Amino acid sequence: MSSLLVRGQNGIVSVTPEAAGWRYVSFNAVRIQSGGRFLLETEGSEACIVVLSGRCAVRVGEVGWPHVGERATPFDGPPHAVYAPPGVIVEVAAPAGDVEIAIGSAPAKHGESARHIKPSDTRREVRGTGNMERTIHHILMEDHAAESLLVTEVVTPAGHWSSYPPHKHDTDDPPRETQLEETYYHRLRDGKGFAVQRVYTADRALDETVSVGDGDLVLVPRGFHTVSAAPGYELYYLNVMAGPVRRWCVTFDPEHEWLR
Repeated sequence: MSSLLVRGQNGIVSVTPEAAGWRYVSFNAVRIQSGGRFLLETEGSEACIVVLSGRCAVRVGEVGWPHVGERATPFDGPPHAVYAPPGVIVEVAAPAGDVEIAIGSAPAKHGESARHIKPSDTRREVRGTGNMERTIHHILMEDHAAESLLVTEVVTPAGHWSSYPPHKHDTDDPPRETQLEETYYHRLRDGKGFAVQRVYTADRALDETVSVGDGDLVLVPRGFHTVSAAPGYELYYLNVMAGPVRRWCVTFDPEHEWLR
């Protein structure tokens, strides 16, 4: 099995920095059954809880919101999310119906104030043209306050390429490029479908291409990366990034940059 691929089970998957062999990003995808709840202690990290499907009640320390989430699947419009600073207990309850959430976290000393990020707070972008077109919902990027986390989600039509042309962010040289670890959490509208993701360095010391299914996670520690949705299968992925500097500055593979 690829060292970059973490197989999910029924959409559930988890990775720690220790397991990934890096410093910053942790990721969990969790399913809460109707009537159940999930507790998270942020400790020395900040967290972004993205509601993939369903509606839940979320409490961060002494602050809470009774109605977070509204879409039936990750493909049904922009998300609800909650930002939680370090040193708090987060409770996510599913009072009526199952709920799927994804949690990205990264080390933080102080963080920012807890808040509910509504669909109207996310920034929608359509990027690329033709069979490179995809829709992006920017959830917690540089235009939203956080200490280290960057979070965004992408819906890619069936048969389209995404994160394309291939780009990288593994060198700490802002503003040209920033060093960011990244996870790709993949979901398929049709669970029988698949997508393909490639991660590679210019010298090909790292060059892996993996087939991903519904609920799989791909780690991007370094190198150029790109994704392709198989024809007939619409693809969603959630990106969580963090590194020494909270900026998204990338370098495109010079062999393919002309496609921009």
